[in-house]
Amino acid sequence: QVQLVESGGGLVQPGESQRLSCAASGSFFIIYDMGWYRQAPGKQRELVATSTRGGIPNYSGSVKGRFTFSRDTTKNTIYLQMNSLKREDTAVYYCNARVQRTEYGMPTDYWGQGTQVTVSS
Repeated sequence: QVQLVESGGGLVQPGESQRLSCAASGSFFIIYDMGWYRQAPGKQRELVATSTRGGIPNYSGSVKGRFTFSRDTTKNTIYLQMNSLKREDTAVYYCNARVQRTEYGMPTDYWGQGTQVTVSS
């Protein structure tokens, strides 16, 4: 089984910063894409930032220039540094990973349980 565990959410004021982490653990052969998605109340889940293994991060337009995605492949961990947070960034943030569990298996998407980020004064 594969587990994705997010951490770092919480309450922050507008303009402040916050850093999220997501660590993958379990039994697998290789992790390909990893990324962050978010879902605000009453809205669909949307992409925040993703990256292929060793690739350049891809950001949504709403966070580009404010958020920074990074990945440590040696630790199977990704991070999301969020600066200049806005009220509209309030959402549950989910970690996603495309994982191939065995050498000849098919890649499968896994999701973390989500971490709440609330931006409010």
